[in-house]
Amino acid sequence: MDQPLPSVAHGAQAQHLAGTDTAPSTTAPQRPDGAAIVPAKALPALDRLLRLPACSALLEAHGATLVTQEARALLAGLRSQAVAGTLAAQHITDAALADALALRVHARLAPRMQAVLNLTGTVLHTNLGRAVLPQAALAQIQALMAQPNNLEYDLASGARGDRDSLVEGLLCELTGAEAATVVNNNAAAVLLTLAALAHGREAIVSRGELVEIGGAFRLPDVMASAGARLVEVGTTNRTHPRDYENAIGEHTALLMKVHTSNYAVQGFTASVSEAQLAPIAHVHGLPVVTDLGSGALVDMAALGLPPEPTPQQMLAAGCDLVTFSGDKLLGGPQAGLIVGRKALIERIKKHPMKRALRLSKLPLAALEATLRLYLRPEHLTRELPTLRLLTRPLADIEATAQALLPALQQALGSRWQVEQVALQGQIGSGSLPIERLPSAGLAIAPVHTKTSGRQLEALATALRRLPTPVIGRIAQDRLLLDLRCLEDPADLTRQLHALPMEAP
Repeated sequence: MDQPLPSVAHGAQAQHLAGTDTAPSTTAPQRPDGAAIVPAKALPALDRLLRLPACSALLEAHGATLVTQEARALLAGLRSQAVAGTLAAQHITDAALADALALRVHARLAPRMQAVLNLTGTVLHTNLGRAVLPQAALAQIQALMAQPNNLEYDLASGARGDRDSLVEGLLCELTGAEAATVVNNNAAAVLLTLAALAHGREAIVSRGELVEIGGAFRLPDVMASAGARLVEVGTTNRTHPRDYENAIGEHTALLMKVHTSNYAVQGFTASVSEAQLAPIAHVHGLPVVTDLGSGALVDMAALGLPPEPTPQQMLAAGCDLVTFSGDKLLGGPQAGLIVGRKALIERIKKHPMKRALRLSKLPLAALEATLRLYLRPEHLTRELPTLRLLTRPLADIEATAQALLPALQQALGSRWQVEQVALQGQIGSGSLPIERLPSAGLAIAPVHTKTSGRQLEALATALRRLPTPVIGRIAQDRLLLDLRCLEDPADLTRQLHALPMEAP
């Protein structure tokens, strides 16, 4: 433990160092705001600070290493203030020091990843974690992660097993595929497929399907990383069957379709469907690979939602392999799923890159539990949060808005006007980019609009600083809270007291 800092104490300083909370004499220098300031020599030594009763409790709860580190940092910061002549006497009382140290320790231990209330209107928000896991997946994780499990152990034979076997049967049953494998996300699924089937050879793709996904991650870059040579056919807005036929040569490895789920080209357009492309590829002994991205496993139109292609439909149309995500419309954890012909899946499984991209035990457990929900399709909109939120009745959302409005208005005060409004949300994560979901929510606007932009930003910041951060969106000089994803109004109302009175 550090030695006490050398100090000379006189008068009120001596009283403070003796353990009292007596403030320095009123004749001491003062800051412009009238608060008394103290010199650096008035600060306690590290060991004395740690002997304070409240600090001793911190040591008992969290151990000496963390608490001592934060105590040193606290004293260093106060010493800098003292040297600058800005350290107020009330900041070095025993109570103030103990409180400040406790705040620092708790801040260090607080998780960076937090649960938030997604009131943006985007259900599958990439920046907010995409799909919310169903209770079945959470229970499976809790049951399996706290003890050893049969991740790669065949309980029937007592020999080493294959982790893919935990979900392969379910995926084949749900999609109609001959075989399946899984990796850690859909970009990895595309990368591994291309590396296993087209390394050193050509992959033919329409120019209109050379997508870029979040983080400037582009399909041509994925192909290059996999060692495949991209052959572009057609134009940005129009591609025809003959474009693929004319591009096939001795170095062609596969024909690829990419579902343009995160944008739409409209107007004078033409594209080649999987059903049209499969015969062209198969005549030449080539596979068709389709990247669906969002990967819905049910007919969205039957649920009253905009239609989205499914892996089942793509395989029925003649595709040999389909890749899709686990944490989008499927409603599970982050994962990349590859389903299709057994011979091709076996080649993919044997590629050295498969081990580097394999799915770990935690998301694999969640994925299995999520897939099992699809065996009872009649219960999906109740048990799978993604589909439950997407199909939530508008009247239910409007009722939530009506119930919340008075409480929010009271919490914000007279400087703000809160009103119930009709809104248009979206599915998100690249799914159906131009389709909108009728929704409802609350619009918050400042009564005095001279500095409305700064006021709205300040309010959005205050909401993000709540114990469970509230994430809305600013549009048309209002802060909008879309309530589609708020199933329990109490999740918001129980923390409104933490907003500052007459919130900024």
